[in-house]
Amino acid sequence: MKTFLFNTQQTLEQPLEKVFAFFSNAHNLAEITPPWLRFEVLTPASIEMSPGTLIDYRLKLRGIPIRWQSEITEWNPPHAFVDIQRRGPYRLWRHTHTFSETKDGVVVGDSVEYAVWGNALVNKLLVRPDIEKIFAYRTAQLSEIFRQG
Repeated sequence: MKTFLFNTQQTLEQPLEKVFAFFSNAHNLAEITPPWLRFEVLTPASIEMSPGTLIDYRLKLRGIPIRWQSEITEWNPPHAFVDIQRRGPYRLWRHTHTFSETKDGVVVGDSVEYAVWGNALVNKLLVRPDIEKIFAYRTAQLSEIFRQG
């Protein structure tokens, strides 16, 4: 299985505890996901985050309704956590979230290892552009949320 890697990071000028608390609440994911995905967290609040936690979502990808389930496989507050797709549109989805405090704020890092159904051309033409758009939206939303306080 051919895997691909997507990495991004941004600095948020807020304390580490505040930034990590935002990411610790799975329901906040809807705030930083583009509206065109019609993303909804199905697991009722409040979700206790720890290794083994399962979270269910519903979304539409290119108009196709999709159920997604992720599992928290690593939980290291307030520095990192990892979620993997247990059910969803990818052959593999492993998302590592990191949080590093610096003099300029908190560097939020995202590293996604993923595999797609099809081949590298499917990734290049369809999947990778979508991932880039999703994370660009996420970056803009996080900047706005954390600019407000």
